[in-house]
Amino acid sequence: MDRYGALTARTYDLLSGEPVYAVGRHLGIRALGLSPGQRVLDVGCGTGLNLPLLLREVGPSGHVVGVDRSAAMLDAARRKAAPPGPADGSGGGTVRLVQGDMADEGVLRAAAGGQPFDAVVATYALSLAPDPSRVWRALTTVLAPGAGVAVVDMARPTGIAAWAAPLARLACWLGGADIDAHAWTVVQPELEAARSWSRRGGHVRVVVGTWR
Repeated sequence: MDRYGALTARTYDLLSGEPVYAVGRHLGIRALGLSPGQRVLDVGCGTGLNLPLLLREVGPSGHVVGVDRSAAMLDAARRKAAPPGPADGSGGGTVRLVQGDMADEGVLRAAAGGQPFDAVVATYALSLAPDPSRVWRALTTVLAPGAGVAVVDMARPTGIAAWAAPLARLACWLGGADIDAHAWTVVQPELEAARSWSRRGGHVRVVVGTWR
């Protein structure tokens, strides 16, 4: 059963806590250092919140592929898939959206279309998977050597922000994510020149590096 139906997709951007979580996606994508013309996979793309950011980075000759298992979320993402207009001076590449399980190697190979990706972005996605390591193994089958990798996910707030832990757990539970998955720990050991950041009292975690 699709957890993210039409009603959820229509309200996701409003209720997803983007004022809190946008910092992670902006930091992760910026730290990737994408170049014009690159091919980028946005895994677990949801309603496409990453798409405008990625399109600006890869430029008019670039290509972004979003994969998500929810047809309703992909319908919402299509509204964000138009390249930025000339008014912002950036232009934008092409977008293709693929429905399927991000842990399914067949789905990912179909998304790649025979050409490996130069980078992959997983923002608040791996903690949704029952087995993040399985997703990562599948992703490595469609990455070019030296591909950039950005993982953005969640953990329990700590320190002076620990008071917000119940709210963070509730937000993750409502979204179907496991706040204790710490999915970036699966990926980080396999990256070269990995860098990491902690934001929002440790609730938002970002890891960026190069796949070996």
